[in-house]
Amino acid sequence: MIERRQTGTGLHDPVLEKLGMEIAAGALPPGHVLTLDGIQERFGVSRTVAREAMRVLESMGLVQSRRRVGITVRPTADWNVFDPKVIWWRLSGPARGAQLRTLTELRIAVEPLAAGAAARAATPAQRSRAVELAAVLRRLGEAGELTEFMERDVEFHGLLLQASGNEMFAALADVIAAVLRGRTQLGLMPHKPVPEAMDLHDAVAAAVAGGRSAEAETAMRALLVEVRTAMLPG
Repeated sequence: MIERRQTGTGLHDPVLEKLGMEIAAGALPPGHVLTLDGIQERFGVSRTVAREAMRVLESMGLVQSRRRVGITVRPTADWNVFDPKVIWWRLSGPARGAQLRTLTELRIAVEPLAAGAAARAATPAQRSRAVELAAVLRRLGEAGELTEFMERDVEFHGLLLQASGNEMFAALADVIAAVLRGRTQLGLMPHKPVPEAMDLHDAVAAAVAGGRSAEAETAMRALLVEVRTAMLPG
């Protein structure tokens, strides 16, 4: 039985995490039918907790509840693949490589354009903060402080998405944050970020601060190519 948590975001969390991971990993394949009774018995939780966990999974597109059928696991094509929890579950499972590849390709498609747009549209405060963050990232990276480096890296990339002035780019901030955190928490980062990556963060920040759109786009693309090479060798 999974231990119930009395604090945090809800009693359904352990049930949600376990079932979400199993669905993402394929242990509960498309078409598999779950029941509230079965969830109650397996996890030792109330019907209310089981129902809430299923409601959240249904909101993510992982399951579908139908009367007289039960709660059916849906195929991957129906999932909300941009949900940060879904991203985490997929990164934690056997399909990690495929998820890293698709997320990195998404970043390469979006973030260079966002950096270029930020060089044109960012506020003075955003430009200044980008430069500050690049300096902080270098200090943290050289010290090997990976957890704090990760959080400031999340802030750096989120800042540029917001500063682009494009609400579609800004809406991807949580997706980018999920993959950046996952890379660290799953042990996919080197002990210290490579100097090239820190140099490229500096280059992106300087280009954004200076309003040099083409340079910002080029530097961000080079940074993400370095990330792809580091995470997906070969």
